[in-house]
Amino acid sequence: MNVKLAAKAGFCFGVKRALEMAERTVETSPAVSLGPLIHNQQVVKRLADRGIHVVDTLIEVTAEQALIIRSHGVAPSVYKGAEDKGIQVVDATCPFVQKAQRLAAKSAQMGQQVIVMGDKLHPEVQGILGWAGEQAIPIQTVEEAKELSFYPRLSVLAQTTQPAENFKRIVQELKLHTAELTVHDTICNATAERQKVASELAETVDVMVVVGGRNSANTQKLAIICAERTKTYLIETADELENTWFEEAKCAGLTAGASTPDWIIEEVYKKMSEMNETEMDMASWEESFQELHLGARVTGTVVKITNEEIFVDIGWKSEGVIPMNELKIARKTRPEEIVSIGNKISAVVIRVENEEGYTVLSKRKADEEGAVDRLEKLAESKEEIPAVVVEVVKGGLVVDVGMRGFVPASQIQLGYVEDLNQFLGQTLRLRVIEFDPSKRKVVLSQKIILAEEQAIKRKQLLETLKEGDVVTGVVRRIVDFGAFVDIGGMDGLLHISDMAYTRIKHPSEMVTIGDEVEVQVLKLEQQTGKLSLGLKQLKESPWVRVAEKYPVGSLVNGKVIRIVTFGAFVQLAEGVDGLVHISQLADHRVNKVEEILKIGDLVSAKVIECKPEEKRISLSIRDLMLDASQADDELALASQPEIKPVTIGDILGKGILAENREE
Repeated sequence: MNVKLAAKAGFCFGVKRALEMAERTVETSPAVSLGPLIHNQQVVKRLADRGIHVVDTLIEVTAEQALIIRSHGVAPSVYKGAEDKGIQVVDATCPFVQKAQRLAAKSAQMGQQVIVMGDKLHPEVQGILGWAGEQAIPIQTVEEAKELSFYPRLSVLAQTTQPAENFKRIVQELKLHTAELTVHDTICNATAERQKVASELAETVDVMVVVGGRNSANTQKLAIICAERTKTYLIETADELENTWFEEAKCAGLTAGASTPDWIIEEVYKKMSEMNETEMDMASWEESFQELHLGARVTGTVVKITNEEIFVDIGWKSEGVIPMNELKIARKTRPEEIVSIGNKISAVVIRVENEEGYTVLSKRKADEEGAVDRLEKLAESKEEIPAVVVEVVKGGLVVDVGMRGFVPASQIQLGYVEDLNQFLGQTLRLRVIEFDPSKRKVVLSQKIILAEEQAIKRKQLLETLKEGDVVTGVVRRIVDFGAFVDIGGMDGLLHISDMAYTRIKHPSEMVTIGDEVEVQVLKLEQQTGKLSLGLKQLKESPWVRVAEKYPVGSLVNGKVIRIVTFGAFVQLAEGVDGLVHISQLADHRVNKVEEILKIGDLVSAKVIECKPEEKRISLSIRDLMLDASQADDELALASQPEIKPVTIGDILGKGILAENREE
């Protein structure tokens, strides 16, 4: 068999650059990559062996580690988060992706509606959307483009690995949805060249082999392009090659995704070249032959994927087909998320031959058959089973446990769940509480597991917790009179009066749901399990130093915060209020407090009583006014000119002296 290697295959410039940067970085410091550096399991494993491990969030990164941004790029928020944590960033984003990010940001700043053509779940697209802002719209098909509204100004760009022809078709459709369309062709030249060369090669061979990571977008697109022209198999390593693929082939083609290293391509090329070309003898053929009848279980290899069906090579004259509704229990699933070209799968025959001559198969039924024994054992053992939520239905969630499992809304969490959609795509910890294989009925509960764990933690807490302890908890619920805080096994009430020394109107002024707070145990009733918590108790009471700050006779300034019939409360400091009694408001009779003051007024007053132990300070505006008046009188008196005192004797003496002089 002749093997033709595509002229353009394997590592592209961006991938080579990212790997070189990663290898240089790990030589000088500990390093991690945010997500797989490239979509190739073998390369990621090699990097892990060299010390570069994969993390999913910035929370997992320490300040001592260098953070390598993978070739797909990230949103601006990631750079900001790393900067806030003081993390060194090594940006290995592909230059072509960086160009797309810059164009997306610029288009958004110019007020254009940004359209990003690509897989919205792919990290490259998610990163570009981050640069384009919240209003950006991701689409992947012409059908999605047709559903768009009309926009005055549109700007469109593409995921760098998207097929060029698909981008052109979407651009033509977008012209009908705007008066002004700006087109940014951001498809990588290397990607376009690989797709063109692979397409041309596939036209000339009997079978194509595409090598690369099954989770690599550009590898998957190469496989799809080749599969449209000839029988195609997608593999990750040479070990997956099978002789049966090449039994009738005289010429085979080989290409590889942009994330595939040369050493893997060489291994595959060598093994394909050495493939045994002798035909199987009759005995071998009969041994490998699969009988087809209704309900038969068969195995095969995925050779083609469309939006409606998956084609599987089962060794017969024509392939088997799996309709979308027979692929997976989840009804809204893209086929690429479940299988890839080259995957080996098991399926059940549900129709020996349809009108087009294909055998109709069900992967879903095969999965269900395989799950029955396992679920029966789990129902008996009460063992925990993890399962992904694939659908939200009335009254609960549908999970994938090999067959459709139902989790009632009342069995999801310990408390009431208002929004079921938040669990879509999440993995739950479940236990089978009802199983009837004849009715294909599986009911599961996560609440049971959580309740058991909470009971254990609660018991441990009650044995060790004591009043005065300082603990950390999470705010789970807020009500008008306080907040309920989960301290890791039981909930305690943080009353509104124990949140702050200042007066607050609602608990939401101090805490929000999900906040992690440090609180003090104020009261614990062992028998009932009632727990009271305090937040303000961890701070020094503002009344501790009141006697020093506000001695009797001192002058103070404050703001009127509350008015009652008998007076007005004036805030002197955070948590410290003083009362100006109605009789102390003015130097004349006051009938209503509002005649003199209103809330928000800034006032000056004199401290006439200070009792910190009773948390009471009495203030007087009247005394301050009287003091001011007395001070004015004293000042006026002091400013009069000094008059020399005169006695009667002085006056009479002067008169007699004058008479004597006249005589």
